[in-house]
Amino acid sequence: MLKAFTFENGGRTYQCRLEEPRGSRTQAWWWFDVSEDGQRYAPFEATDTDTESSVRERVMAYYDHLLVRRAEPPAQRQHWARRTKPTPAEGAAGVPAVEPAAAEAAEG
Repeated sequence: MLKAFTFENGGRTYQCRLEEPRGSRTQAWWWFDVSEDGQRYAPFEATDTDTESSVRERVMAYYDHLLVRRAEPPAQRQHWARRTKPTPAEGAAGVPAVEPAAAEAAEG
């Protein structure tokens, strides 16, 4: 198994280490810290085929994806108690149903 290692990419320093199983965990996991980020991450389990290069690639891909998700605007959700309920005249999507005769009268 690999030992802890450090690498730099994109102006950030990544410190990777393997933590052995403890408690109810039966597998070792790769943990990493990133400079200027106070969070520590454990994105994947260790395997016998891990190399420093393969772990580095997975860590960078994971962290880059995380940064993209963080940059996205938050999803707008309604609180369950405040959600609007469709009336019987509305369709499943909450859009009023339009009768064909009413649509023709509106056009002409």
